[in-house]
Amino acid sequence: MKGSYRTELLTADTPARRRAAVERAAALLRQGQLVALPTETVYGLAANALDPDAVARIYQAKGRPSDNPIIVHVADAGMARRCVRSWPARAARLAAAFWPGPLTLVLRRAARIPEVVTAGGATVGIRWPAHPLMQAVIRACGFPLAAPSANLSNRISPTRAEHVLKSLGGRIPLVVDGGPCEVGIESTVLDLTCRAPRVLRPGMVHEESILAALGLAGAKPFAPPGGSDGVLRSPGLLPKHYAPRGRLCVRAWSNADNWAQLLRELKAVPGRCHVLAHTHPPPAAGLAGLSILPREPGAFARALYAEMHRADEAGASLIVVEAPPAGPAWRGIADRLSRAQSRD
Repeated sequence: MKGSYRTELLTADTPARRRAAVERAAALLRQGQLVALPTETVYGLAANALDPDAVARIYQAKGRPSDNPIIVHVADAGMARRCVRSWPARAARLAAAFWPGPLTLVLRRAARIPEVVTAGGATVGIRWPAHPLMQAVIRACGFPLAAPSANLSNRISPTRAEHVLKSLGGRIPLVVDGGPCEVGIESTVLDLTCRAPRVLRPGMVHEESILAALGLAGAKPFAPPGGSDGVLRSPGLLPKHYAPRGRLCVRAWSNADNWAQLLRELKAVPGRCHVLAHTHPPPAAGLAGLSILPREPGAFARALYAEMHRADEAGASLIVVEAPPAGPAWRGIADRLSRAQSRD
């Protein structure tokens, strides 16, 4: 697959360029081709969700396991309802509260959604993204788009067009540059097929906000995902995901002495070590790189993947991330770091 295409990059920074990019992207998608498009979470690798052959090309381009389902992106609630067997009242309430936005709802799939999208499962994740360019392309196509993150499987998700080109250049015909992603990590995924909704993948739409939208403010948090039929209902559930090429470790330290001890425990070579810190930046002398991330969770999420990409591009053999605080606002960030963390 590598080298099959001379990947085209289109910018959308003026109204005329935006129109041209939307027209070009829609034309390719109608032909069953793949296009990398920006969403507010991360860049997605899009294909016609109703065309099984086109969706199969996503798996091929990414090297994605066939048992990992793909989220379907729509341009309005009506399109969402046509992708599922039924549209319960709680889906309508959540869509009204959070769409367009970074919340995916898992419901029973309609017959028109091919099994390749759902990895053979009976459910499908549906999302109405907030990025205007992604919305414009879906409307121009007139069909929903299957779109996982636009990167090689299990690697760091892209939040800028250049991240997509470095990962999938030569594998896909088109990347549309819509600027940096505003959210920065993948959507919250909520399973509505159970009696009690379950958060399958945490994100920046927090569980407490979902409970409030359902009129359940103050209720106990949703039960974590338990046993199932063995079919994944959401992407982002594999133990290792969102990973850089180098080893990534999440650790806490409070002063220079703690930091020095941590380096010894990790057997780190400082000159090959890149640090992502938010509260206790270590001495930068001798390190390969030091990134200071914001202490506010939304800004931290926007910066996280870009800084991980930067450390990867610099050839860091070890990326040490200062452990995020506890609490609902940080739950999605902690999930991504946990899955990116080395386990050897």
